[in-house]
Formats: sequence, C-alpha cells, structure tokens
Amino acid sequence: MEPGLEELMPRLLPVGDCDLAEDFDPTVPPRTPQEYLKRVQIEAARCPDVVVAQIDPRKLKKKPTVNISISGCQPAPEGYSPTLKWQQQQVANFSAVRQSLNKHRNHWRSQHLDSNVTMPKSEDEEGWKKFCLGERVYSEIDALSDSENLGIDYIKVGFPPLLSIVSRMNQATVTSVLEYLISWFGEKKFTPELGRWLYALLACLEKPLLPEAHSLIRQLARRCSEVRALEESKNEEQISALNLIICLVSRYFDQRDLADEPS
Repeated sequence: MEPGLEELMPRLLPVGDCDLAEDFDPTVPPRTPQEYLKRVQIEAARCPDVVVAQIDPRKLKKKPTVNISISGCQPAPEGYSPTLKWQQQQVANFSAVRQSLNKHRNHWRSQHLDSNVTMPKSEDEEGWKKFCLGERVYSEIDALSDSENLGIDYIKVGFPPLLSIVSRMNQATVTSVLEYLISWFGEKKFTPELGRWLYALLACLEKPLLPEAHSLIRQLARRCSEVRALEESKNEEQISALNLIICLVSRYFDQRDLADEPS
C-alpha cells in the first residue's frame, strides 16, 4: 500500500510503537497481543485492493422460468351469466354471514367438538383434504347407498364446515386449507362438499388480504370459470355455485377484473 494512501485510510487495528523482538517472525503463532496485531496488519497489507472471482459459466444454472397468468375469467356459458342484481344480493348475504361469524366466533370456539371430530394439523395437506371432502371424494369412490340407515359417516362423506370447526381455525390455517382445496380443485371436479368448504373459508378470510391469499382466490376464480365453461350437462345448480364463488372473489374481495359482466 502506498504511504500516501495509507494516511487517508483509518487503521482498524492501530498498532502503536511497541518493542518487538528483533527475531520477530510473522509466520509463527503470536505470543503477545502486540505480535498478534502486527501480524494481522502485515497480512492485511498483502491483500490485493480488488479481488476477481473465477467463475465457470458452464456451471451456472439457467434462469428459472415463472409462468404467471394475468388473464381474467372465462365468460359464463350463454344464458348462464349472472345478473348484476343477483351478484349484489350474494355479496350482501356474504357480508352478513361474515359479520355474524366474527360476532359469535368466541362463542362457537368455546363449544366442545364431538368425539369423532379430530381436526388435522395445519401442515397436514392430505389430512385436511380427507377431513373436508371425505374419503369417498378423496379416493374417488362412487357413493353407495347403505342398506341400513346407520347415520352419517363423516369419515366417508367429509365433515361440514361447522361454525364450531371453522371458528377454531386461525388465519394461517384458513389460508393453508384454502390452498390445499384449490390445489385439489385444479385437477378434480367440483363437488358440493368442496363448494361448502370454499364458501366457509372465504367467509373466514380476513381483509385486507395477504399477498398469498390474494393470489389464491384469484386462482380459485379462474379455475371456477374454466370448469363452468367446460360444463357439458349445463347443470344449473353447479353453474350457480361456480358463479357464486367468482362473484365473491371479484366483487366482495375487489378483484373486479375477474367479475362476470352482465349480458
């Protein structure tokens, strides 16, 4: 280092005048604090001002490609587009459900669950899918009518989104379960069990939305529009349920670019 440059740079480890032995050897372990500081100073002076890393371009991984869909929803089949009045009424009903849920959440949370209800842990994706949809839907087994009326087997048909259940779910669990079910819906058909849980989870989702939840509900609305467009039998009840979810995502949660425009 040039003397002039050294004067402009403050010493981080200043070493004052000290009596070092004439046989001081910086290559051997220091025996005193003065020898240690002197050795560090000598090593620092030998470091180059600029260091250039030698990188082999062949070892660099290609930049990952992320596909992000910014398109809106597919239009409803002809004759099935919901009216603006219907959409506004659904938003009003949904808002009332959310207010009631928030008002009575502590009451329902304090209610004891039945002995057969065991809520999965938040991170248990497969457990939540079975819990919400039931083993019949999860395993894609055709529902068989029992010869004897032995009551409802919720393990097979799935637990409904009872207030005593959803009131126990914090926002992290609500978002996680919503993600699990949307992931399921991305490859499976729409079912009444799925629809009930999607509605309940949306009712539990707090505003303002976190980025993750914002992305999830937009993904949900797009998937509903895809399934609706491919609905061959034109099942009015199912199309109405899909319309409802798209309506809530777009008009209640302010994703207006996804809204159904009345014809």
